[in-house]
Amino acid sequence: MAKNSGPRMRPDFGSFAGLMVALAGIMGGLLLEGGNIDDVTQATGAIIVLGGTIGAVMVTSPTAALVGAVRSLRLVFFQRAYDARKLVDDVLTFATRARRNGIVSLESDVDRIPDPFLRKALGLAVDGTDVQDLQQIMHLEIDADERRSKTEARVFDAAGGYAPTVGIIGAVLGLIQVMKHLDQIEMVGHGIAVAFVATIYGVGSANILFLPAAAKLRARAEEASRMKELMLDGVTSIVQGLHPKMIEQRLEPYLVEIGQPTTKARARAIREEAA
Repeated sequence: MAKNSGPRMRPDFGSFAGLMVALAGIMGGLLLEGGNIDDVTQATGAIIVLGGTIGAVMVTSPTAALVGAVRSLRLVFFQRAYDARKLVDDVLTFATRARRNGIVSLESDVDRIPDPFLRKALGLAVDGTDVQDLQQIMHLEIDADERRSKTEARVFDAAGGYAPTVGIIGAVLGLIQVMKHLDQIEMVGHGIAVAFVATIYGVGSANILFLPAAAKLRARAEEASRMKELMLDGVTSIVQGLHPKMIEQRLEPYLVEIGQPTTKARARAIREEAA
């Protein structure tokens, strides 16, 4: 098994589908009301909303958080393909070997572990780190990752808060231009309609993109933390010298929580397939 940076990424079709459904619903409602797509396609409104929102977020957020949020945007549409069942099986393999030959015998396996968190935790265990110290070190890493993820999610929360207000600013700017041409009364209605497109962009981007993106990033962070807790629990169990069967029972609640097959469920599926 070659060393790499961890789980591969795969598309999150739920995010893509959700965005398309939201846009289709809004546009479909517009068409049913007798409107047309051109009514809500306005470059100036988009520039005002996006430019104003991005500028406000840049003022609000530290540079590191802003850069991290931009990088984490891919996690809204792509997710890490964790295989918790295989992870548990790997931990049980390590535990069996450690009970048979001692935990030091796992030293040659550490560098081949793909996940950096598990690699670090098992490396500390092989080096003879005390269980409490091991847990403290790795929990500090989990907490740091959680805080970073939450900070990045707050950047999108901030964008979701600013966008509607910037949209109102865009509408007011449009109305100012309308008021300049009250002598052309036939153009007033059209101008007012165009002015409010910025408000649609602001409210729409906040509730379809920015706020959902923040929620999705928090969900991703919770998933990653749960997987790291599973890894840490498995490694500490190995250090404590628990029997592999006991470790399996200890780790199976994680599988139940994330919806992956437990040992009993997998055995039942194998029996049903054989029948």
